[in-house]
Amino acid sequence: MTARPAGLTALSIFFMFGAFMSGLTTVLLLLPGTPLDVLWRINPSAHAGFGSMGVLAVVLMLCVCAACTTAALGLWRCARWGYWIALGILTVNLVGDTANFLLAHDWRTLIGLPLGGAMIAYLISQRRAFA
Repeated sequence: MTARPAGLTALSIFFMFGAFMSGLTTVLLLLPGTPLDVLWRINPSAHAGFGSMGVLAVVLMLCVCAACTTAALGLWRCARWGYWIALGILTVNLVGDTANFLLAHDWRTLIGLPLGGAMIAYLISQRRAFA
């Protein structure tokens, strides 16, 4: 068995962080009015946006958490399914960032384009690691 490339380890950790944050968001949505609500101060517009979605926000965050966890595990194991899930998540995020820029004129989303593109390019360059 060959060693996992360091970049795949880093991407796996990146997706685990995404799983943790989306899981935390799910908990915050399910338990309003707790001392954890102070965390919404980090991104009050997300709180407002998720609040307007109702229960759909919880379902969405659970799906994001599951997808990120699956991608992290698959990349860690260098499994082909992990490669495809990670590639899919990054592609959807890239499309979302582009749409947010074009439709909502949110300049902050532009930072995600080169970063997401670089991660996709790296994954494609490492496709031989996924047997």
